[in-house]
Amino acid sequence: MPWRSVWPMPCREPYSGCGRRPTVSADTSGALLHRRGYRQATTKAPLRETLAAALLAASGWDGVAPLVDPMCGSGTIPIEAALAARRIPPGARRAFAVERWPGVSAEVARAARSELGAATLDAAPGPIIGSDRDAGAIESARGNAERAGVLGDMELAVHAISAMRLPDSERGWIVTNPPYGVRVGEAGRVRDLWAQLGNVLRRRASGWRLTLLSPDPALERQLQIPLRLVARTTNGGIPVRIVSGEVP
Repeated sequence: MPWRSVWPMPCREPYSGCGRRPTVSADTSGALLHRRGYRQATTKAPLRETLAAALLAASGWDGVAPLVDPMCGSGTIPIEAALAARRIPPGARRAFAVERWPGVSAEVARAARSELGAATLDAAPGPIIGSDRDAGAIESARGNAERAGVLGDMELAVHAISAMRLPDSERGWIVTNPPYGVRVGEAGRVRDLWAQLGNVLRRRASGWRLTLLSPDPALERQLQIPLRLVARTTNGGIPVRIVSGEVP
């Protein structure tokens, strides 16, 4: 089995035992944990599954209220939302390295999956909607959602932000990962896109909760929506902020 040994740095206190014990760690997962197993079709600059799940958790979404991603790309955020809403354990359809360890039988793995899946719901309790102007992205999203077993729990459509559809609800969640414009010459176009997103949300989604990834507070200001910092992380090596707020 894969393993590694790490020697801690010596401490300054004699007789404490610090620095004299090795730490041995074993690889229980195999493939990286963000690889849930369903995302075989991707688009440009895909969002990691674990980061999509973190966005949903940071948003405070309850798994029942409507959730919309108007720039869903290959569908990672809506798919993770559907998995969470149905209480499907992350990675339930993939294999883990621990299953190949000596002493871990196939029966043990099946029993663990059965126990974790006992609370799974047959369907998502509320509407989950993903859209993108790129028809190829929506095709990828449908394939990924089908592999994840949640295609029937969401609505996926091809349309621009200006045609964004919201369920008939006074309150819901917008969770999305807008383009950042890191390439030369894209900055102006991306600023306009963020401004357009803000205009559409203020007109159609008043009272809804918005949570998104942002690389720059200057882009956030284009939305004209009050946002607070929830967390900092990276996406594809780019430092980003998870920000959230209510659409006025």
